[in-house]
Amino acid sequence: MNEQRNLLLAVVLVAALLFGWDAATGYFYPQPRGEVIENAEPGDAPVKRTREGGLTNPVAIAKEQRDLATELTQADRIRIDGPEIAGSINPVGAKIDDVTLKTHRQTIEKDSGPVRLFSPAGTPAQYYAQFGFLGEGVPTPGPDTVWQADGEVLTADNPVTLRWNNGQGQVFQIRFAIDDHYMITATQTVANTGGGSVAVQPYGFINRTSTTASTDTWTVHSGPIGAFDGSVAFDNDYDDIDEDRLIEPAGRADWIGFTDIYWLSSLVPDDGAQAEAAFRALGGETYRADVIYDPVTVSAGRHYSTTTRLFAGAKESNVLDAYEAQGIANFGLAIDWGWFRWFEKPIFWLLKQLFALVGNFGVAIILLTLLVRLVMFPVAQKQFKSMAAMKALQPKMKALQERYKEDKPKLQQEMMELYKREKVNPLAGCLPMFLQIPVFFALYKVLMLAIEMRHQPFALWIRDLSAPDPATILNLFGLLDFQPPGFLAIGVLALLLGFSMWLQFRLNPAQMDPQQQQIFMFMPWILMFVMAPFAAGLLIYWITSNTLTIAQQKWLYSRHPQLQAQAEEAKSPAAQVVENGASKRKPKK
Repeated sequence: MNEQRNLLLAVVLVAALLFGWDAATGYFYPQPRGEVIENAEPGDAPVKRTREGGLTNPVAIAKEQRDLATELTQADRIRIDGPEIAGSINPVGAKIDDVTLKTHRQTIEKDSGPVRLFSPAGTPAQYYAQFGFLGEGVPTPGPDTVWQADGEVLTADNPVTLRWNNGQGQVFQIRFAIDDHYMITATQTVANTGGGSVAVQPYGFINRTSTTASTDTWTVHSGPIGAFDGSVAFDNDYDDIDEDRLIEPAGRADWIGFTDIYWLSSLVPDDGAQAEAAFRALGGETYRADVIYDPVTVSAGRHYSTTTRLFAGAKESNVLDAYEAQGIANFGLAIDWGWFRWFEKPIFWLLKQLFALVGNFGVAIILLTLLVRLVMFPVAQKQFKSMAAMKALQPKMKALQERYKEDKPKLQQEMMELYKREKVNPLAGCLPMFLQIPVFFALYKVLMLAIEMRHQPFALWIRDLSAPDPATILNLFGLLDFQPPGFLAIGVLALLLGFSMWLQFRLNPAQMDPQQQQIFMFMPWILMFVMAPFAAGLLIYWITSNTLTIAQQKWLYSRHPQLQAQAEEAKSPAAQVVENGASKRKPKK
């Protein structure tokens, strides 16, 4: 009776895990869904965020395209043509409000356009940076000021300077320069040719809407980010800014801005200047990260300059690390590696080396799995020896269970004495599984975070290893334009995963407890449902690991024929009948 109750309890718990996973994540990280109202304004429909970010409302997307066609055709814009970014600078207000990434496509389709990071103010995807000056008793340029440019195109070899004269003796300048990647340097200068001293405050800020933000989860941060006194802060999200209206992190700002899973915009203040950095809620789902320098007094006939760098681009690990090596504190940690980055980054490095060798990240994952299994092979040999020893002890263990079935503490004590006497470790069989957990988690984070894995194909229908398997049973393996939710997205890879786990458990020696054996037999199919929504690359890793484990078990069985014979005997129908009959016999009084 107790065995049936335990089995029923196990089934209920597994079902709660299976069906409650989506509900729990939806509760703690709600993503509103709603039908788009025809001819409605973009804000009328709920925002549905995705893991990459960007607009999802068709009405907002259409309006964005119309607005861009109008805003970006102005003849006086200064074109940006850097090695990795393109776009333009709006001379009205000195706003960098048009940035696309040359080396990253919007979708996996080769003819899709480049990823757009910045969009002009007032568009549905509003996201831009602006530089300017505040003043005390002196006219300073404002958001509508029209600056004069000394060039038409900003390139890595050709800086552009914007100038504005206030007519009272002060000339303001902003010199923009761009490097080979995603960094724009803004040097702000005020020259005082007037008769007295003036006080000014240079500033820079990033303004964005959260409607284009990527999904923020407990494993991957998306939202406000910055490094203060050398420590990267992931604490705040957009809701926190809405609640507090103004968040001023403690400590000197090394850099401050906004992050999505793959993209980052941040301001890096001048090392030699004092500045305040803050996040502000502007209303209407718009937010600002700003750097405002302390007031400086510029005497007559003197000038003052400060330099602020703007990063606007992709979170490529080697690029961020290079900027960190140049002096931007902890810039590489803009990628939310988490607590285990010391293990994740070596895994990522090894994956990149294997990719450079074979040219396919899917094959690189398979080779990584093979290397992990080779490293753990000696552990697996010890595991099988331990399993053989445990199997040989089963008659003695059953005798102890029969003798002390009414005295559980005494039974546990005698069992431990038996293990000690026979020099057997009952937990040895779990060691390989525990050793794989760090590798599995590290690969999970790499697939989730590393933009180098984005849109990387494997073979056939697997065109993006960082995304779930698109071919599922419910969409007829990709024939229907429909993606089922969560655990119902059972695709080819999920089926292969479930089958490989089932076959692996079949090769293991049978458990002493028949109820436990039944749980082990249906557990692979439960894990198949749980793992189905994970990235395709992660499932390829696990399928490969299971396949290698099966091959390894076959080989080790050939080295331990007694274990093979015992396993087959335990699985035979006759053995099951004897086992079940023994469990049903009542003890003699």
